[in-house]
Amino acid sequence: MNQVDLNSDLGESFGAYTIGLDSEVIRHVSSVNVACGYHAGDPLVMSQTVAMAKEAGVAIGAHPGFPDLMGFGRRNMVCSPKEAKAYIQYQMGALMAFTAAAGVKLQHVKPHGALYNMAGKDMELASAIAEGIAEVDKNVILLGLAGSRMIEAGRAAGLAR
Repeated sequence: MNQVDLNSDLGESFGAYTIGLDSEVIRHVSSVNVACGYHAGDPLVMSQTVAMAKEAGVAIGAHPGFPDLMGFGRRNMVCSPKEAKAYIQYQMGALMAFTAAAGVKLQHVKPHGALYNMAGKDMELASAIAEGIAEVDKNVILLGLAGSRMIEAGRAAGLAR
């Protein structure tokens, strides 16, 4: 039997700003991508979103982006592969602290916005992302657009499928 994973970005509120209808959306999805603080989200929101996902029984993924809070992570940025890998690992690590505290696993990583779009076409950037994930946990799935460089890079890095 085939299954469809209905996925949504959540946890994008931060500070005094509420973004989205997370508590309503989470009831209708099977997995979520939690903003990790660079493009949106903050520690309290990350913790609350992980708790909601656990309660709803949905899979949890990290949604790392460029350090671009003002542009919501949608502006292209130039960074070295070393920087891109560090961005991924830093944001994964932050979310993994909350998943560990809640007794749940991080299932996947789906880069956000400009990082996602740029890595879909740029093999060097895609490889940095995939290697960053693999160095933390090879069992974490990298979500990318079908046929993109990220899928190719994830396979090359030996990530779970």
